[in-house]
Amino acid sequence: MLTAAAVQGAAATQPFPFADEPAPQELHFLSLAGARTVVTPALTAVQHALADAHQQQRFLCVLGDAGVGKTFAVHTTALTRFPDAHLLLRLGARPGPADLRTHLHHALKLKGDPPSDPAAADSLIRRALATGPRIVVVDEADRMPDVCFEYLRFLHDDLPSGLCVVLIAGQGGERALRAQQMLHTRTAAWLTLQPLTRDQIPQAIPALHPLWHTVPPDHLWTLDGHFAHGSLRRWALLTHHVQRALTATGIARPDRGLLRQVIRRIDTSRRP
Repeated sequence: MLTAAAVQGAAATQPFPFADEPAPQELHFLSLAGARTVVTPALTAVQHALADAHQQQRFLCVLGDAGVGKTFAVHTTALTRFPDAHLLLRLGARPGPADLRTHLHHALKLKGDPPSDPAAADSLIRRALATGPRIVVVDEADRMPDVCFEYLRFLHDDLPSGLCVVLIAGQGGERALRAQQMLHTRTAAWLTLQPLTRDQIPQAIPALHPLWHTVPPDHLWTLDGHFAHGSLRRWALLTHHVQRALTATGIARPDRGLLRQVIRRIDTSRRP
């Protein structure tokens, strides 16, 4: 007969569920072959926060350390739940309003090249944005100068129903976002995502990829403590290298020795 403690212990190691609509493979780090879309607490938090910000057509700030899954969670939620509304802006370092106009022009699939005249470009963009609720996603938003924040404020305030803008930044970029006064009254939520906890590792990692199904929890905890540190990106990187090692050696399943060799080969001085 199972005791209450045994039942609780078994439940604690049950894998997290998969998302009803999986993310495209290219959204996973390294486009990891075989990776599944796991409903982690971070993904659930983004789903709720983005749904609320989209309904209100307000800003949403998503923060967290590198590798915790900020960008993946935002894009997965936007693409699977709001596919017609999702507008991804891939901005370079220190963009200006002209870059925002150009990227919005293409993201909105407007005809022709973006007008060189800012007023004409803004007229086309505002008209397209007014046709329905949108979600504008800006990764590494803390790199934007003040004039770009002001341009997003202009678009938000100019539209009768507002505009949902998701600003993604690392923990180090939170100060830059907090310094923008216009965000204080236009933001639906400030959401900080955390790395996986020790208790969540046996739930998340076997669900993330079948490669880890046969690896016991104590091995997973050791790998996380020495290498991944709760980062899904680090786990994806490790999975990628273990897959390559299995192919090269012909070993069917990762054992402790192979895992130790793989970690020794990976440069752990920097976290991707």
